[in-house]
Amino acid sequence: MRKRISLLAACGLAAVALATPPAHAADPEFRLAGPAETGLRPHPGADAKPQKTSVEFRIFNDTAKTFDRQSTFTIDLTPLKGVADVTLAEHQSSDCTLTATAVTCKRWALWTGDSTVVDLNLSAAKDSKTGATANLTVTGKAEGAAIKATTTKVRVGGPDLVMEPAALKAEQKPGDKQALPIVFANRGTESVEGVVLEVRTTHGIGLVEQYGNCSYSEDTGAGEPWNTGWTTVQCLLEGEYEAGKIYGVDGPLTLKAAPHAFADALTYAVYANGEQPKAEKLRKPTAGKQLTAKARAPKASAQAVDLDPWNNLQEFDFATKNTADLVVAPMSLKGKAGETVRADFGFRNNGPAWVAHLRSGEDVARTDIVIPAGARVTKVPDRCQGVNADGTQREQALGAPRYFCSTGHVVGEKERFVYPFELKIEKVVEDAKGSVSVGQWTPGGTQPQRWDPNHANNKAALVINAKGGGTTPSPTPTASATPSASATPTVLVTADRGGRG
Repeated sequence: MRKRISLLAACGLAAVALATPPAHAADPEFRLAGPAETGLRPHPGADAKPQKTSVEFRIFNDTAKTFDRQSTFTIDLTPLKGVADVTLAEHQSSDCTLTATAVTCKRWALWTGDSTVVDLNLSAAKDSKTGATANLTVTGKAEGAAIKATTTKVRVGGPDLVMEPAALKAEQKPGDKQALPIVFANRGTESVEGVVLEVRTTHGIGLVEQYGNCSYSEDTGAGEPWNTGWTTVQCLLEGEYEAGKIYGVDGPLTLKAAPHAFADALTYAVYANGEQPKAEKLRKPTAGKQLTAKARAPKASAQAVDLDPWNNLQEFDFATKNTADLVVAPMSLKGKAGETVRADFGFRNNGPAWVAHLRSGEDVARTDIVIPAGARVTKVPDRCQGVNADGTQREQALGAPRYFCSTGHVVGEKERFVYPFELKIEKVVEDAKGSVSVGQWTPGGTQPQRWDPNHANNKAALVINAKGGGTTPSPTPTASATPSASATPTVLVTADRGGRG
């Protein structure tokens, strides 16, 4: 700036006072993110071909609005020379170019939340040595914003823990037990000092034994739908786990189906100590034997020999022979013309089974409420929508002749679902009749569930101002204002507990 001013002065131009630039709000800061470290399969890999490892870098816009200016991202590839080869993945969400020394990507806007900047495929270079490392750094710049860089350490070789699938029986009855044999291998190039075995079970199945070097938790946090309410067990197995060896857990692990078991799931995985997923509210038993692992004789494995974190985990689904009886109770209401009455519609699950659609996240059941003549709905709870009398959609939620209410993807054993409505009695109609029914979703209403043993109690009468005065049965208890608040059954963490909360 000084040099430019002196040149202007030399040209005989009048001196102009330099104004202080106006103050601006602080520029937004965005952050780049990628894996802290990624391992590459040593060259040449299986079938004498380089094996690719995918690495994704993302940008986080934690502000409340879209940044609508161009941003440019650069990855310096020179540190990877002799360590790794880089290619762009086939599909990119940014405008990216690749040269021998750098990857450059442009984005025309940064939406709120996170989005992918670039997907790279890395493979070990032809003359790379096992153990070689290099840093892969992504930087960004944009006018009017600050972008925080990120670095991923690239390493040739490393440990590769692989969990073998266990031979389990899917079909079972409540109370059945079966062993969970845990066998894993280190199919990488380096040893691991300590591993963590993680076993997660849903509400209807759990582990019988407890060990002193295991931690137990109840994960009841929100998630859709695969990670809601699982019981988690993490066991630290100390010692060195050498590359090329197979290990088996030395100690019984027994799965037991609870009385309420129905459609349940299990995952079991092994991680290097420190790399296991974070689990909330871990607790350890006050005493117990130690769970350990011992080396086993090598055997053929269906798993690929690679550095792949996805093969650390196996999963299994169980189908327990059981039933769940959904019951609707009759209801009678009274009211004078102009009065507003509260009605808690709903149903209860008499069990013995819980029901959950863990994979799809679909609603387990629908409650179909037909409003009696003379009454108009003035307040509708969450999870309920007004429909026309034939079940077709309508725009207005209030004043509908019929309502469909959903449960969410979990219905616990012995659980009640409550949908609190308010109805205004616009006209007194003696013995005005409607109905409340529960069952499987259909385009026009509901139909009985195949696992419900008693279809006769799926539907009940709803009467307003019954002839002769009638009775007013106690409505479903109103422990909660919305059904979703009571949609998580309690799980006991005991030696032979179930697992889903």
